Amino acid sequence: MGKQAAVGRSWNPNPNPNPNWAQLQSKLRTCTSCTANDSVLGKRKDSCSDSDADLPSGLNPLSHDTSLTKVLAIDCEMVGVGFQAAKSALARVTLVNSCGNVLYDQYVRPLEHISDYRTRISGIRPNHMIKAKDFWAVQQTVADLIKGHILVGHALHHDLKALLLSHPKSDTRDTSEYEPLRRGSKTRALKDLAAEILRVKIQQKEHCPVEDARAAMYIYNKHKKVWEKSLKDQVRRKNKLKDKKKKKKRLDADLKI
Repeated sequence: MGKQAAVGRSWNPNPNPNPNWAQLQSKLRTCTSCTANDSVLGKRKDSCSDSDADLPSGLNPLSHDTSLTKVLAIDCEMVGVGFQAAKSALARVTLVNSCGNVLYDQYVRPLEHISDYRTRISGIRPNHMIKAKDFWAVQQTVADLIKGHILVGHALHHDLKALLLSHPKSDTRDTSEYEPLRRGSKTRALKDLAAEILRVKIQQKEHCPVEDARAAMYIYNKHKKVWEKSLKDQVRRKNKLKDKKKKKKRLDADLKI
């Protein structure tokens, strides 16, 4: 599978962010210190669907840093394939860094014939397939980009399944599965979390994967300190339990002697 460079067109910051932007920046100060651990990737203009003008522009990048940061967020849009469009297939994938800058944003040509573009939700249209890239090429690029990185997203299993990829559980941060963000045993919609935590509206009409990936990333950034500490505590408890079992096993062996 050939690799494809994650290069796009230059992007200019929105000169008129919405009124919530200053508040959001103050809440997400941790993101202003993004550090690069790889070469800077080219930006791509945030060209979402024709209905983007209807969406508030609250989720802008937090800085001009376009480096491949340790933490990345992903979002995918699907179309329907097969008989009666019963199956979902990848049609667009977006990756943003921890400051919300777009690293990769690509339309994808599904392996099967598209039966339903699901434009009302996906924002995907037939003309997007003209310059769409081959699925396997996109899959390889995404696999290369996320390897060794913490991957953030909402209901990540859907995105990874669409890409036919896996990712280490220890390196995934799913905003739909993080207990403090759930409502009891039920998961919450990304747009509801964005409205509550980030105080912005998303997914008003057609979904934009750039906006959704940023929303997941900014929600993670907001909870990052406590989230990462809870994961470290879990690992520590597991290791402690393992050590306890090993000691007991050795003690039982000594008693038999």
